[in-house]
Amino acid sequence: MNQNHQQSSDGRHDDDAALTEFLASLMDYTPTIPDELVEHYLAKSGFQCPDVRLIRLVAVATQKFVSEVANDALQQCKARQAAVVKDKRDKQQKDKRLILTMEDLSKALREHGVNVKHQEYFADSPSTGMDPASRDE
Repeated sequence: MNQNHQQSSDGRHDDDAALTEFLASLMDYTPTIPDELVEHYLAKSGFQCPDVRLIRLVAVATQKFVSEVANDALQQCKARQAAVVKDKRDKQQKDKRLILTMEDLSKALREHGVNVKHQEYFADSPSTGMDPASRDE
């Protein structure tokens, strides 16, 4: 039993050492989301922290979240456009661009627990804003 306690203690020491090393590495890392922006939103939510490592940890977590949502929205977009191509097999698709819609983004955010509602007048058509002569619809 004493040996089991020692292994648990060693594991905790390894975890503490890894955490300390990770936090130290954040000092050399420049996140995509600026420290000032993270500090602003943390302060707006009532959280004050003078430790830059914690600010950067929040920035890294935010960056990961945004990256995952963007990737999921891209997958939603590809799936939606693949379904459209199957429906219109006889029509050649001239434009292979992916068009991310609010619906794609909303579905991706919903998977991560964020519900987005937009106004009914929200322009969410791939042809919105295009020259009427260039529309293929």
